[in-house]
Amino acid sequence: MTTIADPRSSHTTVRRSGPNLEKWGWIYMRVSGVFLVILIFGHLFVNLMLGEGISGIDFAFVAGKLANPFWQWWDVLMLWLALIHGANGMRTITNDYVTNAKVRRVLVWAIGLAAAFLIVLGTLVVFTFDPCIGLTSDSVDFLQELCAA
Repeated sequence: MTTIADPRSSHTTVRRSGPNLEKWGWIYMRVSGVFLVILIFGHLFVNLMLGEGISGIDFAFVAGKLANPFWQWWDVLMLWLALIHGANGMRTITNDYVTNAKVRRVLVWAIGLAAAFLIVLGTLVVFTFDPCIGLTSDSVDFLQELCAA
């Protein structure tokens, strides 16, 4: 009788005590996926279906949206969930296909650092966005009214 070796048995680890991070990562992927579908379709509906549609999306539209705390938090929540969701997926793929432990560890750290950097940068952009920077005399009337206040 021929037996087949356990796949990737060279780098399997023994279950340690404490929280099962793989289980919580799996649950996060399902829950965040549901929320992302709601957030993304809401984002697309507001931006493309309401108002003037795609032709109405310009700098003034984005500036107006990012001036509203509701839309700031909507966009930040979508950003956080999407980046963590994507990073967790990349981590899972890396764990499945990279057999060298040191390379796998470096790649997982690189994925985590890249996601953390993008989350911080994106959050700063959303909450510190100022449409009045670089305002000139020939700017759009909407911006002149907004920046005068």
